[in-house]
Amino acid sequence: MGRSQRTIIGFVCAVLVVAWLIVLPHHYGKTNTVLWAQALYIGAAAMGLNLLTGYNGQVSIGHGAFFGLGAYTSALLIQQHGWQFLPTLLVAAPLCFVVGVLIGFPALRVKGLYLALVTLGLAVLFPDLTKHYVHVTGGTNLVSLDQQHLFPPAWVPTSVSAIGRDDQWAYYVTLGCALVLFVVVIGIVRSRFGRALIAVRDHEAAAQTAGINIASVKVLAFALSALYAGVAGSCSVLIVTNASADKIGTFQLSIQFLVAVVIGGTATVLGPMIGGWLVVFVQHWISTTLPNHVSSTGTVGRVVANPASSPAIFGILLILFVFALPDGLVGGARRLWSTGRARLRSRTPPSPAPAAPLAS
Repeated sequence: MGRSQRTIIGFVCAVLVVAWLIVLPHHYGKTNTVLWAQALYIGAAAMGLNLLTGYNGQVSIGHGAFFGLGAYTSALLIQQHGWQFLPTLLVAAPLCFVVGVLIGFPALRVKGLYLALVTLGLAVLFPDLTKHYVHVTGGTNLVSLDQQHLFPPAWVPTSVSAIGRDDQWAYYVTLGCALVLFVVVIGIVRSRFGRALIAVRDHEAAAQTAGINIASVKVLAFALSALYAGVAGSCSVLIVTNASADKIGTFQLSIQFLVAVVIGGTATVLGPMIGGWLVVFVQHWISTTLPNHVSSTGTVGRVVANPASSPAIFGILLILFVFALPDGLVGGARRLWSTGRARLRSRTPPSPAPAAPLAS
């Protein structure tokens, strides 16, 4: 199969998937629509983290802080200044980008596990900052929004903003943001900057010798990943109708983004979106569906049937998954495709040599 054929097949598949995502909320109830929207914004944040970790080799376990910054920015502008949701993205995204730059510069001095610890400190510090500077509901850092705040603008078609289905507006906004960020990732990966990201990840000294500005590439990667997390956080306000931050929640979000990258496949364009979908739906299945299909008799049955055990079960499944597919789903599919092609070629009999021309 030639490259042009693969491009055409990929384009057709992408159109079909987008068409399915567009009609999806008209076929499912509110619960499933909300789950899909959550999968989209988790996948969007994971796409940004993948630029930083997968393509550039910088490990971060603190992007829940950028996610929270985007959520608080949108929520405060909506609640206290009467903004519509969409304009808040024009503030939240640049703000997270600038904060990413400010944190990216000090992070240049450390790498690997030390950088992970620095970003962990960011995730731990962020809830304390919100408790100090944000006092809204009962003196807490919880910014709650009612449906009046999140109602779609008047120009939105009624098929989207149908009464009682305001979840569709939240879903379509999240879908639009995720698609834009996805296209931007494709452009970044195929650009000169994308090649510089990979060169810095693979060999800094060689990249510097080739004329690449290491510091600029690393800081820009950090800032872009922060922007992605901030936009995802803003979209989450539409889904969960509030912005809040505590140490456990912020850390859990950071780990979810990283898990989505690992499950989907690091340094792949599509992998984080698939990983985000799996993180949301597998956890939902473990906590709600699985207990209804398991007998509560016996030690194992009682543990599996208990919804409180769902994080542990998800962790066990994650360990098994990493053992089976260390490259993630997309990486594993590529490996399987290459193996299948190699075996097919080995079974194909060699074509006969062309006959020699007869002497005149």
